[in-house]
Amino acid sequence: MTRALLNPSPATARVAVPGGSEVLAFHRGLPGYAPTPLRALPSEAAALGLGALLLKDENGRFGLPAFKISGASWALERLLAEQPGLRMVWAASEGNHGRAVARAAAQRGLAARIFLPARTSQARADAIAAEGAEIVRVDGHYEQAVAAAAEAAGTPGAATLADVAYDASDRVAGWVSDGYSTVFAEAAEQAGGAFDVVLCQIGVGAFAAAAIRFACHQAPPAIAIGVEPATAACAMASLAAGRPVVIDTPGTSMAGLNCATPSYAAWPSLRDGLTGCVAISDAEAHTAMRDLGAMGVVAGDCGAASLAALRALVRDPECAELARSAGLGPASRVLLVSTEGATDPDAYARTLEGT
Repeated sequence: MTRALLNPSPATARVAVPGGSEVLAFHRGLPGYAPTPLRALPSEAAALGLGALLLKDENGRFGLPAFKISGASWALERLLAEQPGLRMVWAASEGNHGRAVARAAAQRGLAARIFLPARTSQARADAIAAEGAEIVRVDGHYEQAVAAAAEAAGTPGAATLADVAYDASDRVAGWVSDGYSTVFAEAAEQAGGAFDVVLCQIGVGAFAAAAIRFACHQAPPAIAIGVEPATAACAMASLAAGRPVVIDTPGTSMAGLNCATPSYAAWPSLRDGLTGCVAISDAEAHTAMRDLGAMGVVAGDCGAASLAALRALVRDPECAELARSAGLGPASRVLLVSTEGATDPDAYARTLEGT
């Protein structure tokens, strides 16, 4: 696999300025709000030769095992402001976004229909259904599920609440990404100092775009490095090509990152703000899951991907050029985000058992 890519043409000055404090204020006003913990990992920092390693643990955001509700709730707020007669929202998902949309819709008295790729685990589908959503299985991959959900555009009283946009004029995916800014606003308040490097899982790029905006406009700015599965490194391929490209995705246990092409809404931030990307294997993610579990952190495959990528960045000679560009060393303060907990409990248990 291609292990790492140094972005050939970053232009961080062009990265959009993050949204104001209204998103964080909105989330703080919701029932059940509490900031997720920022955990110090001093033993891991010492093993990697870093000054400090901090992990934002998103297992428990508004009672859900992933960060996605922060984006879904804010985007739905914006949708309802524009479409007060809205009765239903549709979304495509590999699991976490769909559950977040279903929860946000139920809280606002709306129906939800979630389109899932054929290979989405039954445990994730059941968790979405438990939120009151209608489940539609799509005979295809994530991109086919996105296309199916997009048909809501012509349905009276319905709208798609997507975290991906393949049409640059679609604003909803941008609102979802804006919602994710709360994760980083909290981290900044909790850290007691600036970060030097921020690692961000990519997928379609909505979360990474929020991370990049935060990193580029922190004072002083931080380096942003993307994290992808080796079998779904669509941002890495797109950076190399200088434009969004579509790749084959044979599959990965990092289900939420199993995406074939970046969102058009996120692409400008990825293109201009990433210093580079690191690709990891499922086995590396599983090792990081087990090690985080031993530290008391429940992290699913996607959540542990950030630690797996940091280890590769520091230790793998193929990542040396990118590590030098990031300035990683004994004075570095690094931010990781564990984006999900045990979203598929049975699979998580098997991984921790090494089976």
